[in-house]
Amino acid sequence: MLGDSHPVAFIGSSDLAVSREFYEGMLGLRLVESSEFAYAFDANGTQLRVTRVARPVQAPYTVLGWRVEDIVASVRALRHAGVAFRRFDELDQDEDDVWTAPGGSLVVWFADPDRNLVSLQQAPAP
Repeated sequence: MLGDSHPVAFIGSSDLAVSREFYEGMLGLRLVESSEFAYAFDANGTQLRVTRVARPVQAPYTVLGWRVEDIVASVRALRHAGVAFRRFDELDQDEDDVWTAPGGSLVVWFADPDRNLVSLQQAPAP
């Protein structure tokens, strides 16, 4: 029924101006709509709505992610833009903070200004 419809992703924000600087300024997403309640960004054809909330609830898992072709280049570009990547004691991450999943995918995590956990993932080599 919804297979031909476009999904919309939602993230809560306690400060829309700070979130705009992060999603537009640091991650490079294009702002397509703004109001006092939410900012909408174009995430390569998927709308990401960053919605003002009184107190965002930090999920203990990844809430948003992107598949990338070259994770190391993406990490380095985002780090240059000011993104700080996360390390986890239980994971064996390399010098670029990238973890190799059991199936061969490469994954790295970072948080937005409200500590929403975000990831990048590169598919395993064929």
